[in-house]
Amino acid sequence: MLGLPYAFASHFAPEALLPALDLYRAEFRPSEQLQEPYAMVAANVIAADDDKQARRLFTSQQQSFTNIFRATRGQLPPPIDDIDAYWLLEEKARVTSMLRRLFVGSGETVQQGLLRFVEETGADELIVATAIHGHSSRLHSYEILAIRLPRRWPLT
Repeated sequence: MLGLPYAFASHFAPEALLPALDLYRAEFRPSEQLQEPYAMVAANVIAADDDKQARRLFTSQQQSFTNIFRATRGQLPPPIDDIDAYWLLEEKARVTSMLRRLFVGSGETVQQGLLRFVEETGADELIVATAIHGHSSRLHSYEILAIRLPRRWPLT
């Protein structure tokens, strides 16, 4: 109602994303700052040279969220080969639900997922979070993403 842009952390609360955007757009009132609604949505992205490598890198974030539920927070752990050996089925269900607005894979896989995400949400801007263990792998993920994103999308 204040006529300001709106950013939503869908990488933390994926279930609330679409209802929050609907409410923002329904209640938006033009202001000096903004004449039309402007929505920014956040998403987790893990890009690598291929889908298999990206899924392995993703195990760090899966472990981290599992650890939150176990009340054993800490630094982002290194990737592991078998995430199913790490968590219980109920933990897997909770983590998978929390991370369902996450895009993991090769540049092409991530690009297609993000295009569908923007179409679904009507987002004007993307905010990308990349939780990858190891600086060089994390930087490479951003490089892949920068090459694959359409230039009309501002990078935040």
